[in-house]
Amino acid sequence: MKRLIVAVQFLTRLPTPRMASDAADFAASIRWFPAVGLLVGAIVAGSGWLGARIDPWVGAMAALAAWVMVTGALHLDGLSDLADGCGAAHGDRDRLLAVMADPHVGSFGVVAIGLQLLAKLVLLHASGGHWPALILIPFAARIGPLFWARWLPPLHAGLGSRFAGAVGAPHLIVWTALLLAAAWAVPGLLATAVLVPLWALWLRRKIGGISGDGHGAGIELVETGLLLACLL
Repeated sequence: MKRLIVAVQFLTRLPTPRMASDAADFAASIRWFPAVGLLVGAIVAGSGWLGARIDPWVGAMAALAAWVMVTGALHLDGLSDLADGCGAAHGDRDRLLAVMADPHVGSFGVVAIGLQLLAKLVLLHASGGHWPALILIPFAARIGPLFWARWLPPLHAGLGSRFAGAVGAPHLIVWTALLLAAAWAVPGLLATAVLVPLWALWLRRKIGGISGDGHGAGIELVETGLLLACLL
């Protein structure tokens, strides 16, 4: 239970009980990321449902606002850093990593955030209030970090390196089984099996490993991909 609370504290801005935790607890909290995704999804779907009582676009905007607020734009920050790094690197991996580590946001990062928010808004509206999908998409997307931490080497001594080694085969099996069960209700979730490996492959070829930014950007992009898959 402690590590679930640590995961909630890390991935969301929701109030949680104060408790002592150490580096091992933080690393192991990745095992609970999908569970936190269910919590995020419930909040997003609930907000969208309330907003849709007024108008479908209000519902889409309410769901998007809740999505950003409950996560504190954590994953958008990772997407922004990665976009800035790729935009400025020009094939130089060292420069890419240096730009990603820079706390300032550049033009590529701003554009990436804008496009991501716009894509989610349009897809949320087009989904027409498919509330089960909205509950389950954040859950499915947060299974990704478990596989990325297992498949990819950490880039540096940061968040990515803390999660390395914290995920075992049993954790992957359990969450994959739950994902398959959820796909009976929302078949579009099966696209997770394509999106998660594709992101891992891109990271390995482009950057050479995983970092906190890679996890965050991957969650954002998988969420958008799953919105599209569920719509189709």
